[in-house]
Order: sequence, then C-alpha cells, then structure tokens
Amino acid sequence: MASLSFRNVEKRFGNVEVIHGIGFDIADGEFTVLVGPSGCGKSTLLRMLAGLEEISGGTIAIDGTVVNDIESKDRDIAMVFQSYALYPHMTVAENMGFSLRLRKADPKHTAERVDHAAKILNLGPYLQRYPRELSGGQRQRVAMGRAIVRDPKVFLFDEPLSNLDAKLRVAMRAEIKALHQRLKTTTVYVTHDQVEAMTMADRIVVMQDGRIEQIGTPLELYDRPANLFVAQFIGSPSMNVVHGAVRREGDVAWVEAEGGVRWPLPAGSAVASGETVAYGIRPGDLGVGASARPVEAEVIVVEPTGAETELLVQAGPAQIVVVVHGRTNVRPGEVVDLAVDTGAVHLFDPSSGATLRA
Repeated sequence: MASLSFRNVEKRFGNVEVIHGIGFDIADGEFTVLVGPSGCGKSTLLRMLAGLEEISGGTIAIDGTVVNDIESKDRDIAMVFQSYALYPHMTVAENMGFSLRLRKADPKHTAERVDHAAKILNLGPYLQRYPRELSGGQRQRVAMGRAIVRDPKVFLFDEPLSNLDAKLRVAMRAEIKALHQRLKTTTVYVTHDQVEAMTMADRIVVMQDGRIEQIGTPLELYDRPANLFVAQFIGSPSMNVVHGAVRREGDVAWVEAEGGVRWPLPAGSAVASGETVAYGIRPGDLGVGASARPVEAEVIVVEPTGAETELLVQAGPAQIVVVVHGRTNVRPGEVVDLAVDTGAVHLFDPSSGATLRA
C-alpha cells in the first residue's frame, strides 16, 4: 500500500494545456474516485500517475518518492483498463500470471499468486479457458486478477465498467468495492458516472476542464456542494436549478423566478432582497401535496420505477424533476402543489457558480 501526492501537476499537448496545476493527496489504503465529464482530464491524470503520459509540470509522488522520471514498470502500480487488454491466445491463468513470468518469477510462486487471485474473484473454474470463452464480466474479473497477482502498491482503474450492461455494472461495482475492503490497497478509480463515484468512493475528486472543483466524501459533495457545477453533477436525477431574484415580505423570503413563480427560502435567510441567484433543490427534496408555501406546477410526465415515482412538472417556464417515494395517483396534465423542503435549498451565485448561504 502507498500514499499518493500530486503537487501543481500540469499537462500540455503542444500549446494546449489540459491539466492546470492540480494538487491533492490520497491517503494510504484510500479508495479515491476521479469523476467529471468526458474531456475533463481525469484519465490523463491517471495515465500520468501510471507513467503512460509524461508530466509537463509539477510532481507526482508515491510513498514520498517523486516518480516523474521513473518508468511505469518500476512504479509498483497495476492498471485495469476499460478494454480489458487480455491476450486472446493465452488462457485465463496465463493472462493473470503474465507479468510475473515477464519478471522471471519462480513458476511455483506465480501459480500460487494466480490461484490466490482466482479464489478472491471466483475464477477457479475458468483458469484454463480463453478470453473468447468468457462473458464481459468474467473478462473484467480476469483483468482485475492480473492486477491482484502483481500485489502492487496502487491499483488504477480507468473506466473499467463502461463496456458492461447496466445490471452487470452494478454487480461489478460491488465486487470492486468488496475487493478493496479485503485487500486495503490504495486505489484510484476514474469514471464519468457519478453513481459509480457515489457508491464506491471513500473520497471523490470532481474535475472540470483540467481543474479540481471539489474534493470530499460522497455525502459531503451531495449535501454541501462548493459550486453549481458540483451540485448538478453529483446526484441522480440532477439537482433542479431555476434563476430569479430574492424577494421579502417581513420574515418571509422567496426567490421569484421567471413567470412569477415563488420558490420559498428557509426562515432567517440572510440573502439580500433584490439579489439575483440560482436556486437549487434536489428532486428528492420536493413533494406533492399540502404545504404552507406551495409551488403550483403542471404534471408533464409520470415515470413509475416501483419503489419511487419520477415526475416531470412545469412550474412557469421551468421544467422540474420530482422524485416521490412510493406511488402516486397524479396524471399528466394535472395541476399539483409542490412542497419544498426549505432546509434543503441551495443558492448559488449565477455568475461564478459559487455556493451562497441560503
């Protein structure tokens, strides 16, 4: 296991700078997820850590040793790719033990390491099969097994579940998390899927355009986003956001959005009257029914999912998503009152996106 340190890390391709002075630490044994939209630089950062891309500026250290000029094979890391990268002419056992054979390790030791990894990943019955004889999930487990056999200081995962179907992705998420809890190896995992990030990470690093927007635990990012980008990227369905101006009558305050829709603010809100804000509320913090300060909306779409029902409603010109726990009798075209949990309201500066106190 190992700690990792990034200090003012930069990456340029010609005159184009794609990583802008990133710096953060990863603790020994931590499962850290790099998340962000496609093109934000997360895979580039992972590849620099792996030694597959040169570092244009700054330093990356593993266990206190700067690895900028150390070759990939000497960094004691193991990487699992999106494409599995298995040798089609080798059996599962041969694929898993290939890196040790390259190092001319003792064949008995290699066999023991392969058997150990196969037991962890339930691959015992498949050791003499070839990759073409395996399912996508089994191939991904072989790729993970190849990494385990090396017993590295750090595991790196580059969007390893992108090629799997939805049900298998859920199962593999659980397997990877259980593997980390068992081995306690420092892990850096890259994904654009915020659900993967939320369910797997000890800490999440949210990236955009080669910069870090926020670092924190999944619930810190969900409950206390630093800005509008993080608020809308973390959470599924995404946070609802409307723009308007703060208005007051005595102790009662609200944000008046386009169309005259009044979105309630919590009691004691300190935001000045007349200030323009972006008003955020998560779908699960809205309800349908009686409320002291309801927001009138027309139901457009009803999507039952079993345990929950997702509603798309129109409040003025804004379309809002509401997640109702359980089932509901509302129908498209019906006008309903939305009940807002004002304690869960988020406010943002519409220009900078920075979080404001609600």
